[in-house]
Amino acid sequence: MSGPGPGPADVRRTAGTSADRLRPARLRPADVLRVGGTGLRTRPLRVFLSTLGIAIGIAAMLAMVGISSSSRAELDRTLDRLGTNLLTVTPGKTIAGQDAPLPVESVSMVRRIGPVTAASATGVVDASVYRNEYIPSGQTGSIAVLAAQPDLLSTVGGRVARGAWFNPATASHPAVVLGATAANRLGVRIAGPRVWLGGTWFGVVGVLDPVPLAPELDTAALVGWSSAERYLGFDSHPTMIYTRSLDSRVEAVRAVLGATANPGAAHEVRVSRPSDALAARRAAGHTLGAQLIGLGVIALLVGGIGVANTMVISVLERRTEVGLRRSMGATRGQIRNQFLMESLLLSLLGGVAGTLLGIAATAGYAHLRDWPTLVPAWATAGGIGATVLIGTLAGLYPAIRAARLAPTEALATP
Repeated sequence: MSGPGPGPADVRRTAGTSADRLRPARLRPADVLRVGGTGLRTRPLRVFLSTLGIAIGIAAMLAMVGISSSSRAELDRTLDRLGTNLLTVTPGKTIAGQDAPLPVESVSMVRRIGPVTAASATGVVDASVYRNEYIPSGQTGSIAVLAAQPDLLSTVGGRVARGAWFNPATASHPAVVLGATAANRLGVRIAGPRVWLGGTWFGVVGVLDPVPLAPELDTAALVGWSSAERYLGFDSHPTMIYTRSLDSRVEAVRAVLGATANPGAAHEVRVSRPSDALAARRAAGHTLGAQLIGLGVIALLVGGIGVANTMVISVLERRTEVGLRRSMGATRGQIRNQFLMESLLLSLLGGVAGTLLGIAATAGYAHLRDWPTLVPAWATAGGIGATVLIGTLAGLYPAIRAARLAPTEALATP
C-alpha cells in the first residue's frame, strides 16, 4: 500500500529548494578582465582617440616633473662642483650717492682672514673692445673690459674652452681672454685673432666657458692686471673681489669681509654669495614646474571626460548586447563590472602610454641640455594612480547606466 502523495506544503518546499539552486554564476576577475578587453578590441579607433587624451595629460605631468627634477639635479651638480663657499665683495655708495672705491690693498687684506683659502679680483678698465678699428665707437656690444689677477679663474671655478689662461708673460703684455658671450659677440671662436682694445691691438689667448657663479665674466674681455696698468691706464682699484673660504666658516668670513676689505668705510661695501642666486633659480624652477603640473592636471581631466564620453556612447550603442546578456541571466552587478573594467583598461592604456612618453620627453630634453635624467618614482606611481582614479570616476556613471537597463527595454531598442 503506497503512502499518501505529496501535500501542498511539500510542493512549496520542493519549489523553494529548486529556486535556491538557481543562482547566477559568479564571474571571476579573469572573466571580467576578458569581457572588458573584448569590448575595447571591437572599437580600436575610438579606444586610440580616448587613450590619447589620458596619455597627453600623464605625459605632460610626468615630463614637467622630470624636467624640473633634472634641472634641479643639474644645479645641485653645478653647486657641488663649484662649491657654495664663494663670496664676492663690491664697492657700495657713499652717503652722497657716489661710488666708494675699494682700497688698492683690499685683496691682500682679505687674504689675511684665517678661514679664507683664496682671494682674487677684477677691476673695471675705462676702455672698449671691438673686432677691428673700423667699428663705430658706439657699437661696444655691451662688453666690459676688466683687469684680472692671475688666480681669478681658479678662484671662481672657471674653465678655459679654447686657448689658455694668463701666464706670467701674457699677463703683462697686450693679451686678452674673452668670456663666452663676449667671444660670440665679437665673432671670435678660437684663440689667435687680434681685437682692437683701448686703441691698441690685443691678441686673444683664450676663450672661457660660461662661469655660473660669476656671470659678469661671460660678457667681459679680461686683460692681465699689470697689462691693464701699463697699456690702458688702469688705476689698480679692484671693483669685485672673489673669496673662497672653509665651508664651515663661510658665515663667519661673511660677517667680517666688508670691514676687512675697506676698514675705513665698512658700510660702503656689499658682500654677496653668488650660489644663493643659483639656489633661488632652483626654487623658481620648482615653482614653474608646479604651475606646469597644473596644466598637466587640466589635460588629464580633459582626457577623463573623453573616456567618460566614450563609455556613455558605448552603452548607448550596445543596448541590445546588454539586453541579451541580461535575458541570459547576467546580473546588474556583472554588467556594471564589465563596463567599469572597460573604462579602467582604457585609462590604464593611456596611463602607460603617457608614462612612457613623459619619460622619453624628459630623457630627450635632458640629453640635449647635457643634464642628468631624473624622473622621480613618486611621479611615475602618481601618474599610474591618477589613471586608475580617472578610469574609475569616468566609468562609474556609464557602468551604472548600463546596469539599470531592463532586458525588455534594451532588446526593444532598434
